Amino acid sequence: MSAQRWDRARVAELVDHTLLQPEATTQQVVALVAEAAELGVAAVCVSPSMVAIAAAANPVGVRIAAVAGFPSGKHLPVVKAQDAALAVAAGAAEIDMVIDVGAAVAGDFAAVGADVGTVRAAAPDAVLKVIVESAALLELAGEATLVAACRAAADAGADFVKTSTGFHPTGGASVRAVRLMADTVGGSLGVKASGGIRSADDALAMLDAGATRLGLSGTRAVLDGLG
Repeated sequence: MSAQRWDRARVAELVDHTLLQPEATTQQVVALVAEAAELGVAAVCVSPSMVAIAAAANPVGVRIAAVAGFPSGKHLPVVKAQDAALAVAAGAAEIDMVIDVGAAVAGDFAAVGADVGTVRAAAPDAVLKVIVESAALLELAGEATLVAACRAAADAGADFVKTSTGFHPTGGASVRAVRLMADTVGGSLGVKASGGIRSADDALAMLDAGATRLGLSGTRAVLDGLG
């Protein structure tokens, strides 16, 4: 799809307006929800401990996403599952979980799938986005590993595969990763590009590569760049 066909309202509808910094305050989450409603985004994405705050500040029904196993992915699967279940009970409709990146790098895709499946079972009605840390997988293990991780997530019941936490030192989303992920699961799963998307041009590049959702912390600046 040509970038010229993306307008501000259409891009906004694909954005998870995100606040995941450890120093985030109650006031900032309340402001995030208000801004999300104003901008017309798909959802807000917050830490599990902030879901109830977001829900209480959400009279207009903005969708709430929460992270699980964030940002390292090195939590036990049962801990990620409990994070997800508690977040859903508090008002989250979507869960963004992090895989054990080391398991994927080592080629243990059965472990990756079991991890995702445990969270899926704990939150059966939530939209489940699986963060694969695409930059790390590409740098440390190559394209075949990223493809296999996406397939393991799909087989275990994911609704989306997501590029990045935005906290890994190897970097965030890239056009290369999004295109490869979309080629692997597009048409059956969504693809969320997240991490380092700071301009309208960045956002359009990810959408043109096949992303169907964007994770943005600077949402207003990106949308303002679309006119």
